[in-house]
Amino acid sequence: MNNQELAQVFANIGDLLEIKGEVIYKILAYRRAAETLREYGRDVRAVWQEGKLREIPSVGAAIAEKIDELLRTGRLEFYEKLKAEIPPGLIEILAVPDLGPKKAAMFWKQRNITSLAALAAAARAGQLRELPGMGEKSEAKILAGIELLARRASGRRPLGQVWTLAQEILVFLRGLPGVQQAEAAGSLRRHRSTIGDLDFLAAADDAGPIMEAFCQHPSVARVLGHGPTKSSVEFVNGLQADLRVLPKARFGTLLQYFTGSKDHNVKLRERALRQGLSLSEYALTRESGAEILCAAEEEVYRRLGLEYIPPELREDRGEIEAAAKGTLPKLIELGDLRSDLHAHSTWSDGRLSLLEMARGAQARGLRCLAITDHSQSLGVTGGLTPERLRAQRAEIDQAQRALGRGFTLLQGSEVEIRGDGRLDYDDDVLASLDVVVASAHSTLRQPREQITARLIRAIESPHVDIIGHPTGRLFPDREGADLDMEAVLRAAAQAGVALEINANPARLDLDDGYAYRALELGCLLAINTDAHHTADFDLAHFGVGIARRAWARPEQVISTWPPERLRQWLAGRGQGGSAPAVMTDATKAARPVKKAPAKKAPKMASKQARKPASKKPTRTAAKRRPGTRPGRRQSQ
Repeated sequence: MNNQELAQVFANIGDLLEIKGEVIYKILAYRRAAETLREYGRDVRAVWQEGKLREIPSVGAAIAEKIDELLRTGRLEFYEKLKAEIPPGLIEILAVPDLGPKKAAMFWKQRNITSLAALAAAARAGQLRELPGMGEKSEAKILAGIELLARRASGRRPLGQVWTLAQEILVFLRGLPGVQQAEAAGSLRRHRSTIGDLDFLAAADDAGPIMEAFCQHPSVARVLGHGPTKSSVEFVNGLQADLRVLPKARFGTLLQYFTGSKDHNVKLRERALRQGLSLSEYALTRESGAEILCAAEEEVYRRLGLEYIPPELREDRGEIEAAAKGTLPKLIELGDLRSDLHAHSTWSDGRLSLLEMARGAQARGLRCLAITDHSQSLGVTGGLTPERLRAQRAEIDQAQRALGRGFTLLQGSEVEIRGDGRLDYDDDVLASLDVVVASAHSTLRQPREQITARLIRAIESPHVDIIGHPTGRLFPDREGADLDMEAVLRAAAQAGVALEINANPARLDLDDGYAYRALELGCLLAINTDAHHTADFDLAHFGVGIARRAWARPEQVISTWPPERLRQWLAGRGQGGSAPAVMTDATKAARPVKKAPAKKAPKMASKQARKPASKKPTRTAAKRRPGTRPGRRQSQ
């Protein structure tokens, strides 16, 4: 059994125990073991042979004994007895979104449904709607969830699950004697949210020893193919990968060809043909048969009369035409980020103090961090009451003094968007915060019209600065909410509210398609890590990859702004709305918006004394409508 097969056994045990109604700590123990085995970089069989199973994280004595039994005999008596008690077909029912163990058990006991096919048939026949907690809408959701599972059967994996192994293999390849260059290609290099398999490319004069070393890597479970310039393997986590090796002089065309995408490459080859050339992974070839070798990708594009096209743009979305005209945008880079405006501390569900989080951000070159612990209704995370928020403000002020004037620490909150679109704090509490990130974590399966209206209501609040992880998706198990995203994006553009690209690889939300459209409409973006530990700040590159795929320039992402400009923008929010800070041609054509004055907001002791950033008439305190805030406290 390989790592994936072992992991699946323990995941199944956890699910069956939950259906059975077993105590939660046992369920979680098996699920933690499954997650660890699924992501473990070494072949568990090798660790078992060394007698070191207990050194694997989350593997205690009981789990180690069960792994030993599985690897010795190919079966597990405990698992077999559990399957005899509970139909194992219920496990596939649990994969349907929003169907938990209680409903799976109910379907089994009251309708004798023990498979996904039987569940689909019962839903189509209207046989579930009379059960407790069910109805016609519930049946429709079940059928939609089953269709979603069928679409997921492509075998693609979230980028975050693949990234670490890919980097380990790259480090290994680059350290081999004779390797002059090594890169990962394919959808990983293009920073797609999901990955089918891995493509590794190396430049070397002698491919043989590199192929041998690759096939003998400890993470390789099976060798699927082994040739002079290409080898295919399956890693212990079940992921397949190819390695191709060519001389350095041909590496540019090799890298361009296998980076893709298919549509981009087809259009590029058509362009080459119009110029009397053919393009392959080996070279550009003239009609005479003479080859033009390209050691670098830049040379490939230059030979075809194009600007260099960054890998993230290679999706045939107009990038070749823009490269021909010299109008490709200067894309955002990781080094452009100056702020992270969504992070958690031990005040809610974070793992470090807010000062430790701030020092971690500072050590990574950031100049500004917002501590945005959860709001009060999200009790499972230890959300903050208004009283605790006030106590946190004192600690933030103390931490700011320790950090000095070169770093800005803001107090914010990840405020829950309730089921009806109301925010989790009243207006006075929201107005006291430096930044408000509004997010929805629950009841994400509301009907399309209802959840869209819910999000738009939050966007229209003058207190909201950023919408966090807008669709609420979680890889690989939870699809995002069924939002009318065009309506949401237009509302955000109109209100001047920034939309978050959540860089946590379990989210990557917004995805690049929606982010691209958001920028077309003139929206601002924010790249945040949703950090719960300082190590999470290192996930920012995932968010930058999504932004680059969306053609984002640095100035369109508020996380790149100097803290002074960012604080000015935040202070001006709520003054009757604020226009987007970056106007595109598409925005100008779609809706005329007056730009806010560029001058800095004056520092004043009283929030009521601040002048609005908008050119609209200032409301007096007596006439100000409920929900508008006169300005924000500015951290020093």
